[in-house]
Amino acid sequence: MLTNIFKKTKDKWQPIIKEFTAVLGQDGVVKRKEELLTYECDGLTSYRQRPAIVVLPRTTAQVAAVVQICDRHSLPWVARGAGTGLSGGALPVEDCVLIVTARMKQILDIDLNNQRVTVQPGVINNWVTQAVSGAGFYYAPDPSSQIICSIGGNVAENSGGVHCLKYGVTTNHVMALKVVTPDGSIVELGGTVPEMPGYDLTGLFVGSEGTLGIATEITLRILKTPEEICVILADFPSIEAAGGAVAGIIAAGIVPAGMEIMDNLSINAVEDVVATGCYPRDAEAILLVELDGLAVEVKANKERVSQICRENEARNVTSASDPQTRGKMWQGRKAAFAAAGHISPDYFVQDGVIPRTQLVNVLKEINALSDRSGYRIANVFHAGDGNLHPLILYDNSVPGALEEVEAVGGEILKLCVKAGGSISGEHGIGADKNCFMPDMFTQTDLETMQYVRQVFNPKGLANPGKLFPTPRTCGESAKVVRESKQFKDVELF
Repeated sequence: MLTNIFKKTKDKWQPIIKEFTAVLGQDGVVKRKEELLTYECDGLTSYRQRPAIVVLPRTTAQVAAVVQICDRHSLPWVARGAGTGLSGGALPVEDCVLIVTARMKQILDIDLNNQRVTVQPGVINNWVTQAVSGAGFYYAPDPSSQIICSIGGNVAENSGGVHCLKYGVTTNHVMALKVVTPDGSIVELGGTVPEMPGYDLTGLFVGSEGTLGIATEITLRILKTPEEICVILADFPSIEAAGGAVAGIIAAGIVPAGMEIMDNLSINAVEDVVATGCYPRDAEAILLVELDGLAVEVKANKERVSQICRENEARNVTSASDPQTRGKMWQGRKAAFAAAGHISPDYFVQDGVIPRTQLVNVLKEINALSDRSGYRIANVFHAGDGNLHPLILYDNSVPGALEEVEAVGGEILKLCVKAGGSISGEHGIGADKNCFMPDMFTQTDLETMQYVRQVFNPKGLANPGKLFPTPRTCGESAKVVRESKQFKDVELF
């Protein structure tokens, strides 16, 4: 019986593999079981599903040809960049084609006079700044994973980063897109000027999580490097006091380039791993504030921010303007997620957003939830825009632990919505949080969004099961469809 099933499966895929190979060459198609395991999850490693086939295009024309094959055979497909996403957005679905853009890594054009750069989706976020920094420019969106995450994934998830408080997230820096739609057509959205007439289709596409198509060329807005940059580090006897300083800074009319808080658990994890020497281990919280702009403006704001921190019980306030020390101050924050692995075998990260005025209340609720559940929660967040990244620490080898921390994560998201916030700030919805969409949107809202999706993706082949709720729960829709041992041990191709 099983032999017949395997034969039918092999017979189904062999002609399709030949079509993909004709477009991409032998090295552009991954089909062996042990090689496919590399692609069975993204950064949300708790959920796994092996794709049927992985394809590796290099050009827009190849992406279009691949999607046309999928459309012709009614094959579901999922786009994947560097695989660093944290919401299961690039999680394969059963019997899908995974379209990986990692080989599309060319910077196609640099236009400094008009402050724009055009790249392929596989270009790493940090490469954009490296390409233009010598001329005095930089690319503002900077997720913590910026040294490995790709621009295509940033566009799909509308990623943010430390500097999103002042400069906005990815959508604020995308001027134009070349997109392959789910039927294999190639369309161009946006333009080379900041504001284009007509519907904002670029804004619609950014953050659509691969459900409307694949961006194959992306024109980004770059910014002139500020005259002066200063980072202030203040440590506090409580996380509430740090939250009070954040509110005070914003109330004073100061808009820092970035403002981040880390709690004691995160501070010690970072110092154990990175050893910055900047973060006092006995502090209950630290606040990092980056100021940029004209030198005279930065100097005035530095004095005012330092004063506000002291008024809110800051024990120590230090600052740095030289690049080396500034980099060291930020190094710990950028390494916070990785450092969590040093203090726990596994962790489950969430990505809720709350109004700044609710920061203290929600953090108290999260701490209470930690006490009730028995799971430690490390808090790291973009304090300026209220984007929380609680890290729920657990051991996946303990039966039932994953399900329990998923439930804790869900309660945190519900807290955020109740406080007037959102279930995602920059990680996306993906397979992880789609069942919480009804907590934030009405049925009419969700149906309207589905109408938009169906215009671009009428067959539902592009990243199915993501972003919107399904009849099944989040866990059921995202977890691997567990194969029997017989299926796992058989080599199909």
